[in-house]
Amino acid sequence: MTINCIVTIFVFALSTLQMSAQTSGISVSEFINEPSPTKSCHASTLAETKNGLIAAWFGGTAEGKKEVGIWVARQREGKWSAAIEVANGVQSDGSRFPAWNPVLFQLPNGPLQLFFKVGPSPSKWWGMSMLSEDEGVSWSKPTRLPEGILGPIKNKPILLRDGSLLSPTSTEDPRWSIYVESTADAGKTWQKTGLLNDGVKFSAIQPTILDHGEKGLQILCRTRQRVIAESWSQEGGKKWSELTPTRLPNPNSGIDAVQLKDGRSLLVYNHSTQFRCPLNVALSADGNVWKSGPILESDPGEYSYPAVIQSNDGLVHITYTWHRTHIKHVVIDPAKLQLTDLPHEGK
Repeated sequence: MTINCIVTIFVFALSTLQMSAQTSGISVSEFINEPSPTKSCHASTLAETKNGLIAAWFGGTAEGKKEVGIWVARQREGKWSAAIEVANGVQSDGSRFPAWNPVLFQLPNGPLQLFFKVGPSPSKWWGMSMLSEDEGVSWSKPTRLPEGILGPIKNKPILLRDGSLLSPTSTEDPRWSIYVESTADAGKTWQKTGLLNDGVKFSAIQPTILDHGEKGLQILCRTRQRVIAESWSQEGGKKWSELTPTRLPNPNSGIDAVQLKDGRSLLVYNHSTQFRCPLNVALSADGNVWKSGPILESDPGEYSYPAVIQSNDGLVHITYTWHRTHIKHVVIDPAKLQLTDLPHEGK
């Protein structure tokens, strides 16, 4: 066998191994809203109820248009229902504002919560919430959150062992800054931390929270500085460390993460400094060193604003924006993932 043949076989084997790693663990990849009820859609969220999954997003002609509302679809026995609009920005005086960034959260032994925002822009919006006692079939009348409380701004809250719900949030008025809101009584009363950054060194929004147990809590967030930034808390989310850069790139786009039952952290993000493509999965045993998992999307286009949860059966469910026209749902078995080193830098 010639040297050229050996090299060719080696390159082919390496390429096959890399392709296998890029798709490892993926069992489902599907559109939720097919056909889509709106021209544009974005910012999905999902939760698991007793009898299946539920997803929500905002949709209309385009982001920021007055007719944009919150849409919901429910999954039963592996099939998604047709999406219906459950909330919008119509005011009591007849005026209307766009709706933004829904966030679903299923309270243990409690109602399903839906948080969303209403207002002319992210710098001037306000927080709203609704409850469902029947897993998203019907909803309570939308209520405005207390003054100064926005609710989870893009990513799901986390429930601490003491029963407190930590809500990762941020403000874009006047600078991009993150902070944490909390409630000990399922949303009846709220507290919040101070801003975790000044919006200058890091312009950061849309945090996601990971619970590392005795190691503490970790925030990961989107920034304008082309990198995912992080902060840590050893005090149950009441105080946080200074925001610092990770080695993970960010093209000024939303991310989300979840703490798996096996102790690992799973992150969904765009491994790029400029584009909302590719859309990647990464895993870490400690929140510091990350390994590359499957690549969810690699073709040109926008694949953004992921949401991720782990269901009771151990599978990981991810939803994200696909070209601003559809919401895609991917299912991953974390036990079957083949991990490799991260690319050296985002493109």
